[in-house]
Amino acid sequence: MSEDAAKPPIQAVMIPVTPFQQNCSLLWCTETMRGAVTDPGGDLELIESAIAERTVTVEKILITHGHLDHAGGTKDLAERLEVPVEGPHEADIFWIGRMEEQSRMFGFAGAQEFEPDRWLKDGDTVSFGNVTMDVIHCPGHTPGHVVFVHRAAGFAVVGDVLFQGSIGRSDFPMGNHDDLIASIRNKLFPLGDDIAFIPGHGPPSTFGEERRSNPFVSDIALGLA
Repeated sequence: MSEDAAKPPIQAVMIPVTPFQQNCSLLWCTETMRGAVTDPGGDLELIESAIAERTVTVEKILITHGHLDHAGGTKDLAERLEVPVEGPHEADIFWIGRMEEQSRMFGFAGAQEFEPDRWLKDGDTVSFGNVTMDVIHCPGHTPGHVVFVHRAAGFAVVGDVLFQGSIGRSDFPMGNHDDLIASIRNKLFPLGDDIAFIPGHGPPSTFGEERRSNPFVSDIALGLA
């Protein structure tokens, strides 16, 4: 097999940003070097440096949900790069419309409200270069949280739904613990154990590892094994 044939269709790099060390990600199509930025919460100079270092042409910004650490830099970065914003689900207008209020509450400077060029819903797709990712609506952490999945490459960006050894908080306004557990167990885990994911915070993991060992949503934790 040639080196080109072995090249994965999509590559990603995590860029921890904000005092919350939120995993902004730069995703790109390896064939075209065109890509997308997910969840630019802040520290835009770090994001722009990662883009330049990898010579990626960014086509759009993708947002998993409307919390400040994930979306606070969206408007500024979209204007700098002159690209559209896609996501999250419209149910998160509650949070996006309070971006400046969130900024004051947590002491973040410069976060601005924005309106996505395209709200996303379950079953939609998003594309950059020759890559197409599925959109899965996964409420619970927020009502409009979405996840991006490339099934063929076994890769997902899950925001604050699921972490290595943990799950997203559901005690914020409009959070719902039962919805969160259902999103993980009924929408994410059925995609397959081999799906590797970038979470909103912390190191990557796989759905299989979390189904086996996560103390909140594993088969054992829920009495299913």
